Formats: sequence, C-alpha cells, structure tokens
Amino acid sequence: MLSTLLEDKVRGGKWHTLIDKVYGELNLFLAARKVTDKQKAAGVDGQTCEEFEEHLIVETRKLSEQLKGQTYRPAAVRRVRIPKPGRPNETRPLGIPTVRDRVVQKSILNVIEPILDHQFHERSFGFRHERGAHDALRIVEQKLQEGYVYVVDADLKGYFDTIPKDRLMKLIAEHISDSRMQKLIKLFLDQKILEELREWTPITGVPQGAVLSPVLSNLYLNPLDHEMADHGLEMVRYADDCAPGNVHAR
Repeated sequence: MLSTLLEDKVRGGKWHTLIDKVYGELNLFLAARKVTDKQKAAGVDGQTCEEFEEHLIVETRKLSEQLKGQTYRPAAVRRVRIPKPGRPNETRPLGIPTVRDRVVQKSILNVIEPILDHQFHERSFGFRHERGAHDALRIVEQKLQEGYVYVVDADLKGYFDTIPKDRLMKLIAEHISDSRMQKLIKLFLDQKILEELREWTPITGVPQGAVLSPVLSNLYLNPLDHEMADHGLEMVRYADDCAPGNVHAR
C-alpha cells in the first residue's frame, strides 16, 4: 500500500521528507512480517525470526522510537562463506544482518524502491519486481533474431564489494534529499563485518545478503545502462551480468 502511494507521487520528483514513513509503525510491522516469514539465520545477536515475531509489536515500536529519536544503530553483519552455484571449489561471502536490522532495511526499501525504480532503465532486469532472468534472455534472443551478431558477455567480479560508497551516496542524493534518510542508509553502508574472530569496516561495497543491497547495486549501474543506450548499444543487464551488442549482420 505504501509502495503504491509513493509510486503515484514520485514520478519526476525529488523527495525531501521520507524518514517519517520509514519509522511509521505500520510500515515497520509490515516489513517485520516479510522478514520473519523467510525464517533466515540469526545475526550476531543470536535473535531468531521466531523470537522476534513472538514480541512483534514491542519490537517494532522500539525500532520506531529509536529511528524517530535518531538513536538506532545497526549491529555488525555476520559473514559466512557459501559455495558458488556451479563452482563447488569456489565460495562467495554472504552477510547475515540481525533480524532487527533486516526489518529496518525492509522498511527503508518499502519507501525508496518505488522512487528509484522509476529511474531504472527498461533493460535492467535483476532484483526488480515482475522482471527476471527469463525476461533478460528473451530480449537477447530477440536481438539475435533481428540480426545482431556480436555479443559481449560481461560479469563484474566482486561487484557488490567494490561499489564506491561516496559515489553511491551522491547518486542517492540526486533522488532523495532527506538528510536523515541519507544518514540512515549510510549507517548500513558502514556496518562492521564479523567473520569468525575478525571484525572490520569495509572501505567500499554494499553488504551481500543485506535487504537494501540489490536496489542500491542497481542504482549504481543505472547511469551505465542509460549511457550505453544513448550510444546505440543494445545492452541487457541482470544485476552485475550484462550482454551488450550493436552490430547487425550484413
């Protein structure tokens, strides 16, 4: 409901007041239900989705008060290594935030996703509603049938971990002027990482496994999508995988 309301109002606009929508108790409650339904692993505080849900009203009200009073601070992200699909000898890092942090990020996402998604290029298919890998492949197949004969298949290595935070924040500021919302998002970008007994704050990147990371990763590559299209390149992008091509068969 909140997403639909925002969609109706943000076309071509720039928002100045959003934080009150993030700490709204109804938004936090709906965000919490989405998070706890997935039953993912606990973060550094050990709190499970079941434990959070047992005290759902109390927990969301506490989060609302902390966000409103600007006392909320995200906990460290627990990092684990999981096998890469199709590559059993390789692993990739996965961050596991606390349930509380996931709820706040989902609440933020409910507010900013409809604002940012309107700016994304139509050939961006990853992490977007009603779009998926099959849609991206359909466009590639369509272009091949039209006679395109040169295709470059590119995959950005370690993309999530290498996004420059300062440039990302500038892109966020182009669409969201609410300074408190910007500061809250920056808190999540600066979350500490805890892996085994080592703890550190990454200089670059958005945490893999975080609720906000997919939309922020799309935002960072959005200028590239539009630039490629402006130069006549038929690029199809799914997250950090892309396939540009622009030469017809003669």
